[in-house]
Amino acid sequence: MNCTTQKEQTSAAYYFDTIVGDDLNDGTKASPFKSLEKIKSLQLEAGDSILFKSGQTFDGGVVLEFLGKGWQIPLVITSTEKEKATIDAKGGTHALYINSCSNIKATNLRLVGNAGKVDEEEAMRCGVLYTTTKEGDFENITFKDLEVEDIFYNQPGIERGAKEVNTANGTQKYGWGIRAILKNKNSTLHNLLIEDCHVRNVAHTGIKLTGNANVGIENFVIKNCVVEYTGGPGIQMSRVKKGHVYNNTVDHSGSDNDSRKWGRGSGLWTWGSDSIIIEKNRFTNANGPGDSAGAHIDYNCSNIVLQYNYSQNNAGGFIEVLGNNYNCSYRYNVSVNDGYRTKGEDGAFQEGKVFWLSGYQGNKKRKGPFNTYIYNNTIYLDNKITAKIAVDKATKGVFIANNIFHFEGDAKLVLGDQYTPDKGGDSEVENITFKNNIFYSRSNWPKEVLIQPNQSKYADVHFANVKGSSIEDFIPHNSKEIKQKGIQIQTIQQDSIGLIYGLEVSEDILGNPISEIPSIGAIEIM
Repeated sequence: MNCTTQKEQTSAAYYFDTIVGDDLNDGTKASPFKSLEKIKSLQLEAGDSILFKSGQTFDGGVVLEFLGKGWQIPLVITSTEKEKATIDAKGGTHALYINSCSNIKATNLRLVGNAGKVDEEEAMRCGVLYTTTKEGDFENITFKDLEVEDIFYNQPGIERGAKEVNTANGTQKYGWGIRAILKNKNSTLHNLLIEDCHVRNVAHTGIKLTGNANVGIENFVIKNCVVEYTGGPGIQMSRVKKGHVYNNTVDHSGSDNDSRKWGRGSGLWTWGSDSIIIEKNRFTNANGPGDSAGAHIDYNCSNIVLQYNYSQNNAGGFIEVLGNNYNCSYRYNVSVNDGYRTKGEDGAFQEGKVFWLSGYQGNKKRKGPFNTYIYNNTIYLDNKITAKIAVDKATKGVFIANNIFHFEGDAKLVLGDQYTPDKGGDSEVENITFKNNIFYSRSNWPKEVLIQPNQSKYADVHFANVKGSSIEDFIPHNSKEIKQKGIQIQTIQQDSIGLIYGLEVSEDILGNPISEIPSIGAIEIM
């Protein structure tokens, strides 16, 4: 397809109808096209629309390539009415494939692809795939109100080897939900929006962004999405920068309810990324023999802040910060019964850990994390779960304050147990502030851990409903232990940066006063 950089005619609307359409028609509402193949021959321009008949199913895939440079308004791909049209990729590879384009908006569509025909040279099948094979700066891509479900590369019944789930990201062919991957090392993508999408029942990751060595995806937003029953992580970001991920619900990541699924994955995780706010999300029921936390910060990241999130019943844990990470934070979150997994049971090769600072950075010598801020979190474990804690001796710079550690059962030290496990040894940790936290009992923090609390309080804070599943259920009612008992958050010694979003927050990134948020954290400063 070719395009011009300046619009010289009125925007066109191209209609598609599988019943009355014909590719020899002119594509108007009264005379629609029929097949998705017809799109490849259209001379699409800025402001044009591709309209699929609502309620109908179109087999194959939508392919858009090398469009939109210099456009001022986007090309829109959508359904004719409120009811979604369905694009079924079982007759192709990806339901929606966009290559080296700018100014594209896909909205109000249902995208499926449950096995079926596929090019054997393809490494994956996606509901949505944005990629770049050309060099250049691309921008303004929007995926809004998309329903992406049942995306599988393989036919039902495939049996994967037992070791496949123990690999870092899987080695076989899978189905993915919404994926953006920059293949050209000299390409960038700016202003990516994924909004109001529902991704369900895919073989691997629900929403995945992968930049390049130049951290090529920048200025992105993922908001108001529901991601559930993914075989891999719910949301994953690698080599991206300046992002906002908020108001999303991720449930049952790492699902193994279909043998075609990978069966492992955190609700969300970042790698090799910088400057991302992750807030007001809900992460529940992550499954898998390793990782599979609610949300974790993998190695080579900086300035990642998780705040105002609700995390519950995630096998791998709550706080997980790996090596070579700088100035990251968990603050104002609520965690309930995270980290229940036991190493050696049901194939688990890692312990679940409610609190884990790890120096792991792949095959390199363990390093960091550096200057990690953990404050005003509420962390609850019932008496059926042993609270497992791991702190790597390479850790440098930690500020832990104003948290509630309410562990009704035992707590114990475990070592970090990635692919190159922590062997322990004498402490090298430095620049630690660990004070003014509330523990349920004096045994809630193992004495063998390399960092130890001081100036602690011991109390039952009287949660509203420990059997519940919402932030409101874990608001403490023992106000005499909470009100005006917090300390001011301080910069870690020898840290010249702190948190780039500020240590003290009177409002969130959207400008909402934190007093309007049901729970702003554990111990209140004012």
